[in-house]
Amino acid sequence: MKTILVTGGAGFIGSNLCDKLLNEGYKVICLDNLITGSRNNIEPFISNPNFTFINGDICNYKDCEIAVRDADCILHQAALGSVPRSIEKPILTTNINVLGFVNILFAAKEAKIKRFIYAASSSTYGDHPDLPKVEDKIGNPLSPYAITKYTNELYAENFSKIYNMELIGLRYFNVFGKNQSPNGAYAAVIPKFIIRLINHQSPIINGDGSFSRDFTYIDNVIQANLLALELGAEKIFNNSKKSLHQIFNVAFGESTNLNELVIVLKNNLSKFDKHILDIEPMYAPAKEGDVPHSLASIEKAKRILGYQPKFSLEKGLKVACEWYYNHYDKF
Repeated sequence: MKTILVTGGAGFIGSNLCDKLLNEGYKVICLDNLITGSRNNIEPFISNPNFTFINGDICNYKDCEIAVRDADCILHQAALGSVPRSIEKPILTTNINVLGFVNILFAAKEAKIKRFIYAASSSTYGDHPDLPKVEDKIGNPLSPYAITKYTNELYAENFSKIYNMELIGLRYFNVFGKNQSPNGAYAAVIPKFIIRLINHQSPIINGDGSFSRDFTYIDNVIQANLLALELGAEKIFNNSKKSLHQIFNVAFGESTNLNELVIVLKNNLSKFDKHILDIEPMYAPAKEGDVPHSLASIEKAKRILGYQPKFSLEKGLKVACEWYYNHYDKF
């Protein structure tokens, strides 16, 4: 039975990963300082003998040493997200996303952990104009957050060559699903829109609604992580003379603009409350550092990982809307 360390395991993506790993028979160590993660997200696992929670910080190297001690592999999800927050708090973002990343990466190397899978970001594509986004074509980053995530990839590439570690970066595209908080100034757009609609409030769209995203349901992300975790090195790194570092886009491979998103959300939520259909969005200035359009090519992940996303935006939103409506009191 392998033991998997999930950093940021009390967060949105991390807690969903912990849930899936435990159901698949893994032992799980969760490292989280609960600043953006929530103990509520891991409460169902606390009594599970195969689950260990460490209240610790990736910015503290000693905490990293303790967390990796009994791990076989690492799924690194801990980070300070949000482009706007990184513009307001670039020092904090850099400390967590770069120093914290190097801390846990080096601790893994010292503990002789071979495979290290980390959450990369579609923000790395920056101002590169091509659509769909292909892994080996990136532009200039447009925010401090994007810089930190690109820096992670540079460190991973370097560590793979120097220390012969197997590093896999998964560039997530606008992930949504259960356990994603709608609260706070930096909440993601889908949970924020859902809760506002349930409250009979207008969703606030930054820009004219034409900005588009490759919205990706959480189960697709979980699938990609497990494939990266379980596949043999010969399938992922097919030439040992090259770097033992690979980057994969993780998305569904379709793009939806914000105006279209609101329509789909209204249609789904109207099944619970017909008055939601009458709510119209409000518009505000576009956010600084926002990329106008994002669409992923997932051909590389399909070819090498065997990735086959099961949830389209419509299918994912149907599940997500029902979950938020049934868990409304949680927020």
